[in-house]
Amino acid sequence: PPEARDIIRLIARGGPFPYRQDGVVFENRERLLPSRSSGYYHEYTVETPGSPDRGARRIITGGQGELYYTDDHYASFRRVVP
Repeated sequence: PPEARDIIRLIARGGPFPYRQDGVVFENRERLLPSRSSGYYHEYTVETPGSPDRGARRIITGGQGELYYTDDHYASFRRVVP
C-alpha cells in the first residue's frame, strides 16, 4: 500500500517516525523470517487509514537491508523489493 512506501522512504532517511515504537527490535518469535541473531530485525508501523491505533501493518527491516511487509500483525510476511 502507499503507506508502506511512505515508511520505506522514512526508513531510508532515518526518520522522523510517527510512533515511538518505530525502530524497536523485532524478535521474530513467530520464526517466519530467516533465523538471525537478536537485534538483526527492526519494525516500523505502516499507517492503517481509519484505524484508531497502530493497526496490524508493519515493515520489518533486516541488518543487510532486506525489507518485509506484514498486514496481519506477524502472521505472514512478504519480501519487499524497493
